[in-house]
Amino acid sequence: MMSELQVHTVARQMLERHGFAAIAKAAEQAQACEGRGEADEAKEWRHIEDAMKIMRGPALS
Repeated sequence: MMSELQVHTVARQMLERHGFAAIAKAAEQAQACEGRGEADEAKEWRHIEDAMKIMRGPALS
């Protein structure tokens, strides 16, 4: 299991590399892991996805 610091580090790096498309990439990774029955990995990707959403800030309407 990743530490909270690791989750935020990965989230930040993904956002720097891919912009806000990184959130969708993390969601795709989580779904792929779920499809393979890798629940723990999927949970980590969901955690990374959530961290990126927090870093993005509130959505504009």
